[in-house]
Amino acid sequence: MSIKHQLKGACGVLVADAAGAIDALAEAARLVRGGTEAVVTGGTEAPLSPYALACQSSETALSGGADPDLAYRPFSPDAAGYVPAEGGAILLVEERDSAYGRGAPTVYAEIAGTASTHDAHHVTDPSPDHRQYARAMREAIARAGLTPADVGVVFADGAGSRERDAAEVAALREVFGGRRVPVTVPKTMTGRLCSGGAALDLAWAALALADGVIPPTINTTSTDLDLVIEPRLVRGLSAALVTARGAGGFNSAAVLTRP
Repeated sequence: MSIKHQLKGACGVLVADAAGAIDALAEAARLVRGGTEAVVTGGTEAPLSPYALACQSSETALSGGADPDLAYRPFSPDAAGYVPAEGGAILLVEERDSAYGRGAPTVYAEIAGTASTHDAHHVTDPSPDHRQYARAMREAIARAGLTPADVGVVFADGAGSRERDAAEVAALREVFGGRRVPVTVPKTMTGRLCSGGAALDLAWAALALADGVIPPTINTTSTDLDLVIEPRLVRGLSAALVTARGAGGFNSAAVLTRP
C-alpha cells in the first residue's frame, strides 16, 4: 500500500491476532498526536488458502457444522465455533482540523480512547478468566473521558464458542453492571476475519455513529445480552465500544465517538 500510494513516514506492523487492528489504531492515533499529518491503518487476513485452513484445522473453536445458518452463532446456547473469513478494513486517521481543512466529505468518528491488556495465561488459548478483558474495556472508556452509561453499543468479539462467549458476557457484566447495553456481532454476516476482524468492526462502528444505525447479528439469539438481531435505528448514538480478543491472550478495546 505504501509503495502503490507513495506514502512516506512511519511504517510498522502490529500482530495480536484478532485484537491487532485495535492496537494498530492506537498506534496511528499516537503518531497523529505526535505530529504526523495522517496515518493509514487497519488490518486484513487471508485464512482461506489450503495451507491456512490446514493450520486452523486443529483449532477446537473452528466450527465443524455444514449448515451456514448454524455454523457461527456467538452467544447462542448451542454455539459450536467460528467460521473463518477473508478481508478486513483500512481506515484513515488524522487530526480533526486537518480533515475539515482538506474538505473531507465525511468524518465518521473520533478515536476517544483505546486500551490493551494481556491474560498471560497460555501460548494460544485466551484465559477463561474475564478480568483482563474487562479491564481493557474499562480503561478504554475511562481514557475516552466517559462512563459505561455513555456507551450506546458494543461491537463484541463474538468468538462463537460457549466457553469464550461466557467469558465475554462476564466481562461485559463486570463493566456495565445490570445495564443491558446493545451488543452486536456483525461478523456473523462475514465470518471471523482473524487479524482483519477488529478493523472491520471499527469501520462498522464508525458507520453506525455516522448513520445512527447499528448493524445486526444474524443467525443467533441470546438470553444473556441485548443482542441486536435486526438493523437498529438509534437516535443520539454518540459512543461505541469495539472489543477484541486474540490468540495468545491479547485483549484490546477502543471507544469511538461521534465527531
